[in-house]
Amino acid sequence: MNHHDKPLTLLGDLTAADFLANYWQQKPLLIRGAMPDFISPIEADELAGLACEPGVEARLVEEEGPDGPWQVSHGPFDEATFARLPETNWSLLVQAVDHYVPAVAALMDEFDFLPRWRLDDVMISYAPPGGNVGAHIDQYDVFLLQASGHRRWQLGGKLTEDAPIIAGIDLRILQEFTIEPDSDWVLEPGDMLYLPPGWAHHGVSQSDDCMTISLGFRAPSADEAITSYADFLGEQLPASQRYSDAGMAPANLTGELDDAAIERMRQLIVSTLDNPVQLAQWFGRVMTQPKYVDQVVPLETPLTEAALVAQLQDGEPLYHMPGSRFAWRSEAGGTTLFVDGDSHACSAELAQRLADATPIYAEDLEIDAAAALITQLVNTGSLGFMSDEGDDEEY
Repeated sequence: MNHHDKPLTLLGDLTAADFLANYWQQKPLLIRGAMPDFISPIEADELAGLACEPGVEARLVEEEGPDGPWQVSHGPFDEATFARLPETNWSLLVQAVDHYVPAVAALMDEFDFLPRWRLDDVMISYAPPGGNVGAHIDQYDVFLLQASGHRRWQLGGKLTEDAPIIAGIDLRILQEFTIEPDSDWVLEPGDMLYLPPGWAHHGVSQSDDCMTISLGFRAPSADEAITSYADFLGEQLPASQRYSDAGMAPANLTGELDDAAIERMRQLIVSTLDNPVQLAQWFGRVMTQPKYVDQVVPLETPLTEAALVAQLQDGEPLYHMPGSRFAWRSEAGGTTLFVDGDSHACSAELAQRLADATPIYAEDLEIDAAAALITQLVNTGSLGFMSDEGDDEEY
């Protein structure tokens, strides 16, 4: 039996297939006890500490800030910032906590019924009582897992992107929020709420300090996709490939753009864009681009293949670096491994092994051409050894 066919506690009594057929991208789902006896993989003071680190994307939302209502400040913060905050009605939001805390990254394994390349990052929010970021809509799928404390969630139905928002503040808070019937719940640790894109929601921390883990998924918008794909193709198209109108009929009216001309132009564009092999190559690169480009850091001193082999044979495993993204695709012409926005032609066996998030050991070198590609990925910063010396390779 495929493990995706059996009910997951994570999805209540639904199988992954049921969930994807009936809820994913369609309607919200509340799952009580999605992760029973859940213990947060991070403490509140650890989250606050992360928000003080340079390079970590963090925001502080104060409902009644010193400079006005719904004040948004961006990190890195310092201890003085946290010391001046009131006891209620503010929120700290830290993006991509999975890049810094392996125990948070491990949560993503629970969602392996969804393609890993679809997952964007794991954000964690901390809020004392009353803390919230207003009623809003997001344009992506999200699982909201309660990590500690209690948060009350209210849903307001599916809205269009142009729903009116409050002007003059740095948050997209809805002007009007009408709670849907039976969409008002208090979540406790281990409870989870799934929301598809476009559903209005409002979450308020209750009488205790609360932490909510938010697993968000990436989906390029049509405008981003079209411009990005066109740029990708444009770099490869010869200048000689142009609009052509050989064999056209004499012009009836001077200056008219007739239907035949429009159709010829449409055919040029459609036939150029409609290239499944190129589209797959572009899509693989786009969906593996790191959320933060500066996180995937090449080694200052590249490793030789011999040194890499020796280190693996000494029993030291390699790990996917936090923030690195892998995907693969096989076609008639061969297999491509996509890593952090780049592509590597290799065997299907090697691509699948390297895209699997488990550590890489010496026996994996037995796969044909593995040593060369693994060495390259270590040197570009996508794979790394867990070093004890406090250098760049350490988590």
